[in-house]
Amino acid sequence: MASSVPVDIAVQVSDELLSACHRLIPQLSSSAQPLTRQELEEIVSGDATVLFVARVEGKIVGLLTLVIFRIPTAVRAWIEDVVVDSSARGHGVGEALNMAAIAEAKRRGAKTVDLTSRPSREAANRLYERIGFVARDTNVYRFWVKPE
Repeated sequence: MASSVPVDIAVQVSDELLSACHRLIPQLSSSAQPLTRQELEEIVSGDATVLFVARVEGKIVGLLTLVIFRIPTAVRAWIEDVVVDSSARGHGVGEALNMAAIAEAKRRGAKTVDLTSRPSREAANRLYERIGFVARDTNVYRFWVKPE
């Protein structure tokens, strides 16, 4: 089913894309501030970031950000901020986004692709395992950088 969901890489910022971010990101994080056009431009034009956009019937219904970076041990990739519109869940959008991101990471020479997902996101976690992600026995730590 995922192959029927078109996924593209955002190459320029449009009003449609900014509006989709404003509609979708709150479904992912209630605390996230709305993206400005400049911030979205930084993501779309960044060398280390790739923004994937999924559409159903021409409407943007999903987003995924792939971050690719070189560290001493290899080129690595990280999937972040995967969000599928609540009206489009269960129709292969998340799978299509992830498979497109994995293909791009491979094309760019990444040795691994990592992501995190809250345990409460049961459907997403089942998807990640089904497409080949393996849970790692690791701790994830976060340090909140506070503005001075």
